Amino acid sequence: MKILPYTLIKTEQQYQHYCRELEALLTEAPTAAAQDEIDLLTLLIETWDEAHSHVPAADPIDLLRSLMAGQQLQAKDLASILEIGRGTVSDLLNRRRGMSKAVIRRLASYFHVSQEAFNRPYELAVTAKPLPRNAKVVHQRQQPETIVA
Repeated sequence: MKILPYTLIKTEQQYQHYCRELEALLTEAPTAAAQDEIDLLTLLIETWDEAHSHVPAADPIDLLRSLMAGQQLQAKDLASILEIGRGTVSDLLNRRRGMSKAVIRRLASYFHVSQEAFNRPYELAVTAKPLPRNAKVVHQRQQPETIVA
């Protein structure tokens, strides 16, 4: 058995070299030995990529909108996929409501992404509702009584 001259990638230069090696192997006619080499190089390159990629965490709502656009889904389609009402989908997409665990699980399953992609904090657009014009405040905070000795 041939011993492959590869080790774990430790430098950017080694990474680039392995990428060129893999590209050269992929252009040749595949043999069993070449396939083992391709598999090993792919594993080493993917390991380096995972350790050195610094992709910022995407906002869950922006991610959802992007995935919907990629599959040409509308809000009504998403409502049937998630088995929730259209109003709830509208609230989610307009940041008036947070995602429940069930919604996160269904989204991750449908779009084939990890649940962590949707289970990140994001800002809700909560608008303060003014009291109706003739409304009275029902519960008023009472001031503590002062005891004079």
